Amino acid sequence: MAKEQPYHHGDLRQGLLSAALKILETKDAKSISLREVARQAGVSHTAPYRHFEDKAALLAAVAEEGFAEFGQYLRAALVPTDPIESLQATGAAYVRYAQDHPTHFRVMIGCFPPNEPPDSSLEVVSKSTFRILVDVIESGQVAGVVKAGDSNFLALGQWAVVHGIAMLLLDGMLNSADMPNLVDGLIRSGITGILVSS
Repeated sequence: MAKEQPYHHGDLRQGLLSAALKILETKDAKSISLREVARQAGVSHTAPYRHFEDKAALLAAVAEEGFAEFGQYLRAALVPTDPIESLQATGAAYVRYAQDHPTHFRVMIGCFPPNEPPDSSLEVVSKSTFRILVDVIESGQVAGVVKAGDSNFLALGQWAVVHGIAMLLLDGMLNSADMPNLVDGLIRSGITGILVSS
C-alpha cells in the first residue's frame, strides 16, 4: 500500500489527476474508483472528495485538462496566412496529440459524462478547441478557398477524418512503412472535399 503523503496547498487536485492518468494507462475508465485513485496518489480515501464529487467529476477534470493541452497543440500549428495549410497542420497536430497523450485522449473522447451543463468548464474548453477548427474553415470561406456553407458542419467533417486516423493509429489498425506521409496524405485528401473547385 502506498504511504500517505501530505500535499501542500494546491497540489492535491493535480496529484489526483496524475494518479488517475497513471491508473488509466492500464485500466478501463469504467472500472476506476476514487478510492483507487487516492491509493495511487498516496492520500486518504476521503481526500479526493475535497475536489471531486464523484468519479464522473474526476474524469471530467481529466478530460478538461486534456482539452486545454490539446488546444495548445492546435493553436501552435496554425498558419495565420494560409487557411488550407492551417487545416493540414491542425489535422496533423490532432493526430500527434492523440499519439503523444493516448490516455488523456481516450478520456477526452469517451469517458467524461455526456450532457455536461453548457457553462461547465469542460464544455467551455472542449467547445473552444473545436472553435479553432471552425475559425480556420471560416477564414478559408472568407478567402474564397473553402466552400460556402455551415462552418460547424464542415469543421465536423474534417474533425471526423482526423479523429478516425488518430483512432486507427492508437488501435494499431493503420500500418505503413512511411506513416508520416500516409497520415499527411489522408488528411489532405479529407480537406480536398471542402475546397472550392478551381
